Amino acid sequence: MLKKLLITAVFVCGAAAAHAQSFPAKPIRLVIPFPPGGGTDILSRLVANRLSESTKWNLVPDNRPGAGGTIGVAEAARAAPNGYTLLMGQKDNMAVAPWLYKELSYEPVRDFTAVAHVAYTPVVIVTGAQSRFKSLADVVAAARSAPDSITYGSPGNGTTIHLAAESFNQAADIKLRHVPYKGSNAAMMDVLGGSIDLAVSSVPSALSQIKAGKVRALAVTSAARSTSLPDVPTVAESGYKGFDVNTWYGLFMPAKTPKDVVERVNREVNSLLQTPAMQSAIHDQGAEPKAMTPEQFGALLQRDYTDSKNVVARTGMKIE
Repeated sequence: MLKKLLITAVFVCGAAAAHAQSFPAKPIRLVIPFPPGGGTDILSRLVANRLSESTKWNLVPDNRPGAGGTIGVAEAARAAPNGYTLLMGQKDNMAVAPWLYKELSYEPVRDFTAVAHVAYTPVVIVTGAQSRFKSLADVVAAARSAPDSITYGSPGNGTTIHLAAESFNQAADIKLRHVPYKGSNAAMMDVLGGSIDLAVSSVPSALSQIKAGKVRALAVTSAARSTSLPDVPTVAESGYKGFDVNTWYGLFMPAKTPKDVVERVNREVNSLLQTPAMQSAIHDQGAEPKAMTPEQFGALLQRDYTDSKNVVARTGMKIE
């Protein structure tokens, strides 16, 4: 009996190894749940092109936009779990959206396997170059003296950026008035024009205006300073210890995809993220590359999924 068990184990391990070595035997579709030209699309195509070069795999980008990225995510969830469908997911549609949309057809933790974390993007709080606010402390002092009078613009209700701002409201025990826009550019234009006091944005969306000196960056919301904005303090450094909110991007496959395939893709992506050329290309987009194991990335999804539920419940965030 023991001999038969050993033979079976050797056979299973051998079959798994052979499967991993033969993968992929055909093109891999990379579902991008946003339109061409945006930040998620640019990062996705960067990964697809560089990974195709380094591995000789054929990765085919497939844009499936709509409903804040949830349409593309739902389509990827329905795909066969055979390793030939990858999804570029992000915090908005994988951790926040499930608590905002009433009838999503997918449940991220149940329906996906985390494969490889790619990068994260800090959120930055900015004000106009001529603004009276020189620091985050100035904003807090003004908000405490006149609650609900200081306005901030975001790219829309229910985004990670909105969540970051409301989390700061909670941490600082203040009330900033939210002005939702349909995208970061519109909010940035209004802070430039002085129609609103602050804009809360992803670093890539605000970077050019910050570097041009048209807006002043007060703080970033990630635990560490942004490589793209090394002189800008974090919210945590500004007196709110432990504050850490950002949006991340990473690759997922449908649940029940073979573990050996998941691990193979993870190894290749992580190797790519260690190269100076890839790190530089991601930094150029205002993002921060960060490699993780599938288990680490899965734990991040679970943590942010739970945390987002709590923030949405606390703040009353909702879709417009």
